Amino acid sequence: MDEKRELSSIDLAAVVRELGNYEGAKLDKAYLYGDDLLRLKMRDFDRGRVELLVEVGDVKRAHAVAPEHVPDAPGRPPNFAMMLRNRLNGADFAGVEQFEFDRILQFHFKRQDGDTTIVAELFGQGNVAVLDENDEVVDSLSTVRLKSRTVAPGSQYEFPDSRVNPLDLDYEAFAAKMADSDTDLVRTLATQLNFGGLYAEEVCTRAGVEKEMAIADAGEDQYERLYEAVDRLKEPLETGQFEPRVYYEDDRRVDVTPFPLEEYADLDAEAFDTFNAAVDDYFTNLDLTEDEDEEERQRPDFEAKIEKQKRIIEQQQNAIEGFEEQAEAEREKAELLYGNYGFVDEILSTVREAREADTPWEDIEARFAEGAEQGIPEAEAVQGIDEREGTVTVAVDGTNIELDPEAGVEKNADRLYQEAKRVEEKKEGAQAAIEDTREELEAVEQRREEWEAEPEGGDDEDEEQEDVDWLSRSSIPIRKQEKWYDRFRWFRTSDGFLVLGGRNADQNEELVQKYMDRHDLFFHSQAHGGPVTVLKTSDPSEPAKDVDVPDESKREAAQFAVSYSSVWKDGRFAGDAYVVTPDQVSKTPESGEYLEKGGFAIRGDRTYFRDVPVGVAVGITAEPSTRVIGGPPSAVVPRTETSVEVEPGQYAQNDIAKRIYRRFRDRFADTSFVRKVASPDLIQEFLPAGGSRMVED
Repeated sequence: MDEKRELSSIDLAAVVRELGNYEGAKLDKAYLYGDDLLRLKMRDFDRGRVELLVEVGDVKRAHAVAPEHVPDAPGRPPNFAMMLRNRLNGADFAGVEQFEFDRILQFHFKRQDGDTTIVAELFGQGNVAVLDENDEVVDSLSTVRLKSRTVAPGSQYEFPDSRVNPLDLDYEAFAAKMADSDTDLVRTLATQLNFGGLYAEEVCTRAGVEKEMAIADAGEDQYERLYEAVDRLKEPLETGQFEPRVYYEDDRRVDVTPFPLEEYADLDAEAFDTFNAAVDDYFTNLDLTEDEDEEERQRPDFEAKIEKQKRIIEQQQNAIEGFEEQAEAEREKAELLYGNYGFVDEILSTVREAREADTPWEDIEARFAEGAEQGIPEAEAVQGIDEREGTVTVAVDGTNIELDPEAGVEKNADRLYQEAKRVEEKKEGAQAAIEDTREELEAVEQRREEWEAEPEGGDDEDEEQEDVDWLSRSSIPIRKQEKWYDRFRWFRTSDGFLVLGGRNADQNEELVQKYMDRHDLFFHSQAHGGPVTVLKTSDPSEPAKDVDVPDESKREAAQFAVSYSSVWKDGRFAGDAYVVTPDQVSKTPESGEYLEKGGFAIRGDRTYFRDVPVGVAVGITAEPSTRVIGGPPSAVVPRTETSVEVEPGQYAQNDIAKRIYRRFRDRFADTSFVRKVASPDLIQEFLPAGGSRMVED
C-alpha cells in the first residue's frame, strides 16, 4: 500500500484535541522553509520548548514535533516569516480549532497590540493565511481568487463551503443522508458523509455490514449498526483517550492513526503515548525519494496535471463570467432606481417617515400589505422588510432591489454602482489568477515535451560524459557557498568579471567608498533612480589589477545598470548608460549643488551605451554550488541548469517571483531541491523593482 501523505479530518481532530494542552505557550520565532513548510517555535511553562510544524505542499500535516526532528533554520528568513515574527514574537498561543469537519486548522495567538490567526488549509493545493483580529488577510502563501471564495491580502478571509460533519449528526439525520444516496454503503460514507475511504471502510468493518451493499438494498438494521460504529469511532475524539498507532508494511511506515483500526489488523503496528508523537515519528521517517534508477524512473502523469489545470481554468472562466453578470445586474438595479425615481422615492419616504414616528417595523409591513390588497402600486411593489438590517425590498420593473430607506434614492443607487465596481475588481483578480494557471499549464506541457524528447535509456559508454542532466535527477546534493557580496545585487559577466550593484543609498555609498578600486569600472544608467554598478577587475582581497575588460562584459554591466533602474519600473524596454573610471567619481558636489545620500558627482568624459535593452534572467545552478543567480541573460543563462527570462510587465515583484518558483518546480524532478535553494524570496532578490512578466520561450 502507498504511504499516507496527508492527515485526514479525523486525524486533525485528534491533533487539535492534544494541541489544546499547549494553550498559554509563548511564541519565540516563526520560520518558513520553501513555500510550504511553516515552523512555530514556542515556550511552554510546564513542558519547555514546543515545536509546531505545518506543511501544506505535497505532504499536508500539522502537529507538534520533537526538537531533534526540527529542520535547521533557513539562512535568511523570507518576507512571510519576517511578517509572522513581527506580529507574533512574544504572543500567547490561545488555542487551535478545526473548521467544522474540514481539513482546515485555525491557530489563534493573542498579544497586547492585536490578535492574529494562522489558518492552515490542508487540502487541495494547500495554503497558509495570516489573519488580523478582524479576519482580514494580512498575507498568504498562495492567492486564491475563485467564484466561491477569495484568499488574498487585504480581503476578508472566506472559508470553503461547509461540509457535513458526520460526527455531529443524530440518527435521523444520519439515516436520511444515507438513504438519499444512490451508490453503495462505503462510498456513501466516504463521499456524502465525508469520512474518506479509510475511515468509511473502518466504519463498515466495525458495523459488520457489507461495504459494497447498495443503498437500495440497505435498511434500518444496517443504518443503526453503522451509526453505532460511528459513535464508537468518535468517542476517543470526544474524551481525548487515544491509542495512537504507526502502521508498517514490509518495514515501511504506511499510516498513522489516533486509535487502532480493524482495517489494519494484519499490519505490524507501533504504539505511542500521544497522537502528535506518532504523527511526528511517521512524517519524520516518511521516505519520499523515488526508488527507481534515473533511467528507469516512472513517467510523471502529465496528462492528469494538464487536465487539472484545464479544469481550474474552466472554473476561473466561470467565475469571471459570474462576476461580469453580477456587476451588470448591480448596474441595472441602479439604473432602474433612477428610471423610477419618483416611484421609489415615495416608498422610501413612506418608510422613513413611519420610522421617524417610531412606528414598529411589523406595523409598517402590515400597512404595506393592506395597501397591496387595495391595489396601491407602491405598496404592491414592497416584497419584504428586514427589521434586523433596517432594509426594504422593492420590486422595480420585475427586479427585486434591497434598499436602505434612510439613504434615499441617490445613495442607494450609488451603493449599487460601488458594488458593481467592487465585483469588477474581483473579476480583475480572477483574470490575473487565470493567467497564473495558464502559465502553469504551459509549464507542464513544456515539461512533457522535454520528457518525451529525452532518450529512452542511457548508454554505459557515455559514463565519461561531463554534462549531468540535473533537471532529471531525483535527488540533488545541496552545496551552498555563502559569498561576501550576496547582500548586494550581483552577477558574473560572460568573461567571469564580478559586477556589483547597490540595493539602496547606503549600499551605493558602501560600494564606492569600500569596494571600488582604482582599476575597476563605474557604470550608471542615465535615468534617475539606478543602482551604483561596479565592475570589479580583482577581488577585494587581491591587489588591484589593470586589465582590459572585454566589450561584452562592459555591455552586460551596462544592461545590468539599466535593467535595475527606473527604466524598468517605468515599463520601458531600453535606456542609456555610461561608464567612467573610479577617479571620475566624487562625493564632492559642484558649487551650489547638493548630492543626496547614495549620489555621486561625475567629472570628465563619459563613455555612453545608447538604447541598451533591458533584460534579466533568473536561474538555478547545481554545480559548483547550488543557488539562485540572476542578471543579464547572456551572462546568466549559460551558467544555469535552467532559467527564466523576464521583461517589464504587469505582475508585482513578489507575484512574478512565485510564478518563476512554480516554473522551476515543474522543471526539476527533485522539487525539494528547488524549495531549499530557490524560494520565492530568494528569486525576488534578483528581480528589478516594478512590474515584470516572463518572456515566452
